[in-house]
Amino acid sequence: MKTASTTSPKRARTLAGSVASSPDADRAHTLTLYESALRLMQEGKFDKAHAAFNQMLASSPADLAERIRVYVNACLQQMQKQKTKFTSDEERYDYAVSLLNDGHYEDARQHLNQIIGVNKTADYAFYGLAVLASMTGDSHACLEQLTEAIRLNPRNRIQARSDSDFQDMADDPRFTELLYPEV
Repeated sequence: MKTASTTSPKRARTLAGSVASSPDADRAHTLTLYESALRLMQEGKFDKAHAAFNQMLASSPADLAERIRVYVNACLQQMQKQKTKFTSDEERYDYAVSLLNDGHYEDARQHLNQIIGVNKTADYAFYGLAVLASMTGDSHACLEQLTEAIRLNPRNRIQARSDSDFQDMADDPRFTELLYPEV
């Protein structure tokens, strides 16, 4: 006959059933899964990482849950970027403007520069870069990009006069001179 001390059951038994595993063991398991999901993200396997993070979310400790949600959203954004296909430069421009409006400045800059890389006469892309530079406080780049946009299409001068995105440039005399050369 074996005694309880010679066998090593995985879970202690009680009259009510088995005792749940310790919180420390659950946390260690969650952290192992968490690290695996992070590795998947680093490898660019965002769909698999997304699935792994979502699976963890239901049973994760409260202190990790918010961090996991951040990574779930990051995976979704990366998966969306990979799926985005454009049939025209105008579609890419619209997408860049939406990124700009959401505060994703570097992504917007990348798309606007891709338009210019394909079409050196895309005045709207230069205009978009001018707006981006104004919003990020780069007055020199703003003036350069806006100058090129106006050179390619003089109507951009009129549009810029009433564009609230250039409000931070309003006090710059170079900006005023660019928009109102006849004064």
